[in-house]
Amino acid sequence: MMTTSTATKRKLVLKMSISLDGFVAGPNGELDWIFRSSSADSRAQLVHTLDEAGVHIMGSRSYYDMAAFWPFSDTPFTAAMNDIPKIVFSRTGIKDGTQVDRTAEADAGLTKGRPSVTPTAAVLKSWAEPTVARGDLAEEILRLKEQPGKFILAHGGTRFAQSLVAAGLIDEYRLAIHPVLLGRGQPLFSGPYSPADLRLISATPYSGGIVGVVYHPA
Repeated sequence: MMTTSTATKRKLVLKMSISLDGFVAGPNGELDWIFRSSSADSRAQLVHTLDEAGVHIMGSRSYYDMAAFWPFSDTPFTAAMNDIPKIVFSRTGIKDGTQVDRTAEADAGLTKGRPSVTPTAAVLKSWAEPTVARGDLAEEILRLKEQPGKFILAHGGTRFAQSLVAAGLIDEYRLAIHPVLLGRGQPLFSGPYSPADLRLISATPYSGGIVGVVYHPA
């Protein structure tokens, strides 16, 4: 029987897009392949996932990329990405007074066809002044799991996600498997981690060819 503390402990969900051959980004962090198979139904599911989250967690590299994009974006995901609190995992912290800019957005190939909006002061502040977690990864995550609220949503980047896998901290994998073979790139499952059996919770095909899978530790 589950104890009360176990039953109420919030889970850590890893959300990532992944190619059929196991990469979550190209060799230089390219993400343009993600958008080629995006469809209305897969985007609707992503909006639902983002809306369910209580906090976004990420590594410092993903933080800088996201801070350069989301405040200026106009997508169905924008409100959740801007409004939900962010925690950046970085032992060295982030640059003081970080000013979001748009260079990373262009480098990632995210500007095509995207309208630009003028962010409010509150939105800029939410990205310029995130909570920074500097301590041991496992200790910081376990502390977050003990706090009340909706689930913790991990976005990456690659090395941060690999660290979560290696530490056995992920309670739920929500992977969007894209119909593409990248040939080379940055894998999600790399480096030392303990073998683990997973239990399939759901597998949902979308009209653009993406298959959304949800796994829990067995």
